[in-house]
Amino acid sequence: AEMKKQREFYHKLGMEVPGDVKGETCSTKQHLDSHRNGETKPDENSNKETSEEKQEEDNDYHRSDEQVSICLECNSSKLRGLKRKWIRCSAQATVLHLKKFIAKKLNLSSFNELDILCNEEILGKDHTLKFVVVTRWRFKKAPLLLHYRPKMDLL
Repeated sequence: AEMKKQREFYHKLGMEVPGDVKGETCSTKQHLDSHRNGETKPDENSNKETSEEKQEEDNDYHRSDEQVSICLECNSSKLRGLKRKWIRCSAQATVLHLKKFIAKKLNLSSFNELDILCNEEILGKDHTLKFVVVTRWRFKKAPLLLHYRPKMDLL
């Protein structure tokens, strides 16, 4: 009950509730608390706030995520370089996202035709950029330098 009063107080003032995880809404917490206490009656105001805040979250497009600066260089004479080789994107993006981005920019028929390398090592498609930075680019300065080339079948 005390936490609920505290949240209402900060909500009336239009301030963030101290100790709340960023992105977690007061109305969502109240909704969860009421379910834990056995109450099942939904609050009309919390539904309105939740839908408005959900719409705000949907428009974020991962801009509030940790960001990674990347330089994409072509490593082959068979492919052309990108017009803009410097990009900045969410650390949650994967190597597959980069493959799709490069394939789209170069008008390739399939993103599966590309290999992306870091330090001359082929990166797995499910690796996040955060994982690549932490494991392959550990003590080097930004930007993360990645090379792309046509996929090479080894056998």
